[in-house]
Amino acid sequence: MEVLALGWILISIGVILLLIEAFSPGFFLAVPGTTLIIIGAVSLLFPAIFSSTWIILIGIVTSLVAAGGTVWVYARITPDEAPSTVSKDSLAGKTGIVTSTVEKDTIKGKVVIGNVDWSARTEGESIAVGTKIRVVKSVGVHVVVEEI
Repeated sequence: MEVLALGWILISIGVILLLIEAFSPGFFLAVPGTTLIIIGAVSLLFPAIFSSTWIILIGIVTSLVAAGGTVWVYARITPDEAPSTVSKDSLAGKTGIVTSTVEKDTIKGKVVIGNVDWSARTEGESIAVGTKIRVVKSVGVHVVVEEI
């Protein structure tokens, strides 16, 4: 295959990888995409270099620089706040609103506590939609609530 055609193919594949990365950030295709574009461009500008060992060195250096650049960019665009965590003990006593009827023997009921939806059940009578509730305890991935 002619070196010029191979250079354009590498550039095209690199652009496709960068587009995939742009639409799906975190997929880590920026490094190989950038590397392929640089190697393709170098092979177009200096066709003889493509058949030498210099192209390997260019690929390694480009990959390292692209990897460092990608880590730097992602570090800048990632939010600084720590993810919120909820332990089962931290929910007891919190208040919220019923969004789907809460019943005794099922966790199909839904409540909103602090802008987070939770599956819920009650140990007493059914609790209607719109009723204010308090968390008695949490069990696994659902909460036990009471009407207030």
